[in-house]
Amino acid sequence: MVVSFDDGLLSKCMAPWTTVGEEWAVVGERKKFHRDLPPTPVFAYGTSKHKATVPGPTIESLHGIDTYVKWKNYLHSKHILPLDPTIPTAIQAIRKGIPTVVHLHGGIHEPESDGNSKSWFTGGFKERGPTWSKKRYHYRNMQQPGNLWYHDHAMGLTRVNLLAGLIGAYTIHHHDMESPLRLPKGKKFDRPLMVFDRSFRMDGSIYMNSTGNNPSIHPQWQPEYFGDVIIVNGKAWPRMKVRRRKYRFRIINASNARFFRFFFANGLQFIHVASDSVYLEKPAITNETLLAPSEIADVVVDFSKSESNVAILANNAPYPYPSGDPVNDANSKVMKFIVTNKRELDRWHVPSKLIKYPSSDLSNVSRTRYIAMYEYTSATDEPTHLYINGKSYDDVVTETPKIGTSEVWNVINLTEDTHPLHIHLGLFVVLKQTMLVKVKEFKECMTKFNDAIKCQVSKYARGKKMEVPEHEKGWKNVYKMTPGYVTKILVRFSYIHSNASYSFDATAEPGYAYHCHILDHEDNVMMRPLKLVK
Repeated sequence: MVVSFDDGLLSKCMAPWTTVGEEWAVVGERKKFHRDLPPTPVFAYGTSKHKATVPGPTIESLHGIDTYVKWKNYLHSKHILPLDPTIPTAIQAIRKGIPTVVHLHGGIHEPESDGNSKSWFTGGFKERGPTWSKKRYHYRNMQQPGNLWYHDHAMGLTRVNLLAGLIGAYTIHHHDMESPLRLPKGKKFDRPLMVFDRSFRMDGSIYMNSTGNNPSIHPQWQPEYFGDVIIVNGKAWPRMKVRRRKYRFRIINASNARFFRFFFANGLQFIHVASDSVYLEKPAITNETLLAPSEIADVVVDFSKSESNVAILANNAPYPYPSGDPVNDANSKVMKFIVTNKRELDRWHVPSKLIKYPSSDLSNVSRTRYIAMYEYTSATDEPTHLYINGKSYDDVVTETPKIGTSEVWNVINLTEDTHPLHIHLGLFVVLKQTMLVKVKEFKECMTKFNDAIKCQVSKYARGKKMEVPEHEKGWKNVYKMTPGYVTKILVRFSYIHSNASYSFDATAEPGYAYHCHILDHEDNVMMRPLKLVK
C-alpha cells in the first residue's frame, strides 16, 4: 500500500471516570482506518455498540479510588480471523460465541480481576472457562500513577482477538504527586498514542495468513504476525496539527509482534518521563526509542525546537527483531505532525527530578530463579511451539513467590528472537545483561537437563555486558530479553511506592501469569502460571 497520511488523529481521551458498576461491551463493529479503505469488520470495546471504538476509549482513573467494570461479551459465533485448534485454546466454546476475557496490563489488583487466560466467557456468560469466577472486575488503583492498557487474554486466542481490535488505554492519575511536576496536561497536550500494525484486503477486512508455517502440525499458527500498515489511535498513518510547544505522548506498542524503533526524521528528541507504568526518577533524553510489543514510553516532545513545519515520526526496527527484514516505506512511516509557524509562551516544563521510588535492594531477596526461554522447531527448522523452562502453561506451577518479598530472576534467552517478558502483578528492575559464551554447548546441556544450575550457567554467562538504557533503568513490567543473553532482574511483589503489602488477597485463585508478549508466542505457549503465597 502507498503511504498516505490521513487527516486527523482520532482522539481516544475521555473525561476521568471511576464509577461503580460500569458496564462495557465487547461487540462486532465496522471501523474505517483510512479514507482509501472500505470499513473494516472489527471487534471493539465501548459502553455500547454505537460507541465502541478501536482502540477502546481511554479509561482515566484516580489513585485510591476504585473502578468497577462489568465486561459484557456480544461477539458473534464466527471469528473474523483464522483460528488454529492445534494450539492450547478456548475455541471449544465457540459454538456459543467467541471467548474473551480482559487483562489490565500493568495493573496491581486481585487475581479474580486479572483476566486469567482460562477465565474466558462467551456472550451472556453462557460458557465460562475453568478459572472464571466473577462478572464484575474490581480495579483498586492503589498503585503508583502511570500508564496501563487493557486487552483480551483468552487462552490461545489472544493474538487473533487483539488483531481484531480488543485493545484500549488505561491511566492512573495521582494529583498530589503529579501536579507539582507541571508536565503537559489536558486533552490537547497530553495524548495516548496506541500504535499497531495491520494488513488489509481490498474489501477492507483485516488480512492474516491462513496457512501456518508448519501446516501439517499447525494449520494456521504462524510464529509472528506483521502488517504493512501502521495505525495510531485507530487511523492509518495519521496527521496531527501541533503548536510550537511541549506535548506529552504516552506511546503504547499494541502490536502482536512488531518492535518499533521510533525517531523523528527532523532530529526532534524524546524526553522520557516514565517507562511502562512507573515514572522515572529523572528525565532521560534520547534521539530514538525502541519499544517491544506491550511496552510503553511516556515522553515529552518539544515542537518549539522543530526547524521545519513538518515532523515525521518514523520507525527503523527490523522484523522479527533483531535479525529480521529491514522496514519498507510503508512500515517505516508512523505519523506526521504539522507544526504551526507561530511561537508562543509555553508554561509546561520537564523538571530535573520526577518521582523517586525505593531503589532495588538486594538485601531482601528471598529467592533466585532461572527462567529459560526455548523455541522448538520441525524437521524443516520452522518453529512449532515455544516454552519457558521446557514447560507448557498447564504444567504444575513452579514460580510461587512470597507476598512482600523480592526475587532475582535470571532470564536466559536460548532463541534467536528478542522476547518482551511481561510479569503480571510484579514490577522489576533490570540489574545486568550478560552474553552467553559457548552457546551451542550450553544449549545442548539445557536441552538434556533443563536445569540452569546443573548446566553451570555462571560458567557460560561470561561474555560482554550490555548496558541498560538510561530511560529503562527504573521499574518495569515488560523488558526485552536479548537472544544469547542472561538478563538478571529484581522482581518486587509489593507496592513499590510504599513497600506495603497488597490491599487484596494476592494468593487467591486463579493466580497470575508471566509470559512473552509476542502474542503468537504467548498463544503457543510461552506462558507460565505464577502463584503467590503468604
